[in-house]
Amino acid sequence: MCIPRAGQHRAANRACFAALRALRERINGHGLALDTLSMGMSADFRDAILEGATIIRIGTSLFGPRTNG
Repeated sequence: MCIPRAGQHRAANRACFAALRALRERINGHGLALDTLSMGMSADFRDAILEGATIIRIGTSLFGPRTNG
């Protein structure tokens, strides 16, 4: 799972997502079969998908921001 730091620029988020994808590819090159990349949230899911995400978290986009109620 990859959740980039809040407030980072888009390019920095993409770099985090790309690094996780590369790590999965490296691990799979050693004989494992990891097929899931959980990365991206409402603010950056499009970039996560571009970098290979198979699972995204978009709760805020669906339900709105959290409240303290």
